Amino acid sequence: MRNRLVPLYPCRNHIMMDGTKRVDIKPGLHVNIVLKKDQRTGALTEGFVKDILTSAPVHHRGIKVRLEDGQIGRVKEILD
Repeated sequence: MRNRLVPLYPCRNHIMMDGTKRVDIKPGLHVNIVLKKDQRTGALTEGFVKDILTSAPVHHRGIKVRLEDGQIGRVKEILD
């Protein structure tokens, strides 16, 4: 897994979905999340969704998920 900052412009490798709707998130999905410790910097961590932790259908800061490596954070981007 790697941490990186969010690009300021759309990239061809990204589907422009922001991860605020639970219906868009499925186990096995490739995503970028913000970990709790990285909320101030906005550094993203890339991984694959193992579990969806948010029960609400929509969350304005992003749906909380657990990645396959055990890290927990809120989805900021859904990747191809």
